[in-house]
Amino acid sequence: MAKSFFLATTLLFIVLLLVEDSLKIQAQTCNPSGKIKGTKPPPGQCNTENDSDCCVSGKLYTTYKCSPPVSQRTKAVLTINSFEKGGDGGGPSECDNQYHSDDTPVVALSTGWFNNQRRCLNNITISANGRSVVAMVVDECDSTMGCDSVHDYQPPCPNDIVDASRAVWEALGVPKSDWGGLDIVWSDA
Repeated sequence: MAKSFFLATTLLFIVLLLVEDSLKIQAQTCNPSGKIKGTKPPPGQCNTENDSDCCVSGKLYTTYKCSPPVSQRTKAVLTINSFEKGGDGGGPSECDNQYHSDDTPVVALSTGWFNNQRRCLNNITISANGRSVVAMVVDECDSTMGCDSVHDYQPPCPNDIVDASRAVWEALGVPKSDWGGLDIVWSDA
């Protein structure tokens, strides 16, 4: 009788661990929150600096309210953005309502990681290409909206983007011919 009780208790414990692990995995999943339909930008209204995409009329773009969970080595895709006035980043940065020099290591994070401005003006460490650089979070790479004048008629960002100034790319030693989309890891500094 004691053996069967021990066996049943052990089995129940294993099942509970499996269920808990399953719930953790599900809680870490970031599913799309919707789609928006692209509209054609008015002439001269979409800045294609740094090979930025302009929305395509009628194309459906996936939106996200979340990003993958943050860890000590959060995987992301590094993209390039100009935070200067007139650059492809559009208006001033959301965190401080300022423009920033492309020679300054600054970034915009996808909506979930931007976390309602909670990372504003905080530093993150970005690692790739055998190097690391510290950059300040100054803006959101909006994963929830796009294809309008506020977003320079560019599509919504994917949910795993660190959109970086030229200074970040240079600090990582990435040849200019390879700038655009680079697998990186980042962490809060």
